[in-house]
Amino acid sequence: MASDGYGFELPLLLFAGFRAIIDELHTELGRRGHPDLRPAHGFAMQAVGLGGTTATEAARRLGVSKQAAGKTFDRLAELGYVERLDDAADRRRKLIRLTPRGVEALTASAMIFSQIRAKWAAELSASKLAELEESLRVMAPPQIFRLDVPGWFGG
Repeated sequence: MASDGYGFELPLLLFAGFRAIIDELHTELGRRGHPDLRPAHGFAMQAVGLGGTTATEAARRLGVSKQAAGKTFDRLAELGYVERLDDAADRRRKLIRLTPRGVEALTASAMIFSQIRAKWAAELSASKLAELEESLRVMAPPQIFRLDVPGWFGG
């Protein structure tokens, strides 16, 4: 039986679990042909979405400056995950859109996350994992998936 522990342990354990999952994801992404992707890149590609967006909107979604977002998208463009296009509706704007390589990386990520979850279910038991997930849903804010983690961590 686990002890009551200390208050500071809970966020550290939650973060350690998150970090373990993300590290495993990126190790597997590397094996599947995406060795240069970093955790911040995944958030950035999610902010772009399948329909594309502007750098300004992506920066807002990520909670970072337009310049910081621009640097991330420059790197993702160099790696072949996004492209910049003229906006047909407004020539002054540039759209950022995922390339087929970017979509493939996000698709692979989703599959890998499912595999990692299955490993956790096998290790903990499916019922314990389901109970953990339900408990976290109760305690987490209603907006479960926030993209502004990079900005939040950066202060």
